[in-house]
Amino acid sequence: MPIVLYHFPLSPPCRTALCTAKALGLDVTIKIVNLMEREHLNEDYVKMNPEHTIPSLDDNGLFIWHSHAIATYLVSKYGKDDSLYPKDPAKRVVVDQRLYFDATTLFPRLRATTFPLMFLGKSDVEPDKKAAIYDALGILEKFLEPTGWVAGDHATVADIACAVTTATLQAMGVVLDAYPKIREWLQRCNSTIPHFEEENKEGLKDVTEAIKSRVTYNVYAP
Repeated sequence: MPIVLYHFPLSPPCRTALCTAKALGLDVTIKIVNLMEREHLNEDYVKMNPEHTIPSLDDNGLFIWHSHAIATYLVSKYGKDDSLYPKDPAKRVVVDQRLYFDATTLFPRLRATTFPLMFLGKSDVEPDKKAAIYDALGILEKFLEPTGWVAGDHATVADIACAVTTATLQAMGVVLDAYPKIREWLQRCNSTIPHFEEENKEGLKDVTEAIKSRVTYNVYAP
């Protein structure tokens, strides 16, 4: 049976799961779940994923949701080696720590501004929420200082997750001029991680268009 990924390109977590699968060379069947049409609340989807979040993965009847769980599962089961998600506990814990940073800090600060714009009819971003995004980017810049990667000396699933979120922030209008290491790292991810740039492209375009359709100026400019 094929691996099925329930996906919506606009969603950074969905692109994290997809980019991980493609980096591993996996052939996945994509099923679009349109958040804007509330398809994630359909009865069959909620039966599979009671949290009705996206992405979800169906691997021959094993249902997994949350992008970081999907990403680490795919590497653990299908990776030809452990480079994307090390087995060594001392190395893995750093990757996990950065995944938690994306899950609890970086992505929530993105969502805290996009949700009001996309779903609540807001046309501006609250200054404290915008400042929180730039604060998180300052932390990410520090993570990159030692090696140019977020969790070691090469790309891992933590880079995929954090880079998808950060590229989305940039597409929204967040200005990265003050973060040279982040800018270099995003270019490195595009050129180094297999299929990363191509699997992000559609979603980043959709994000840019969605934001521009709701605001008349760059609400994320510092």
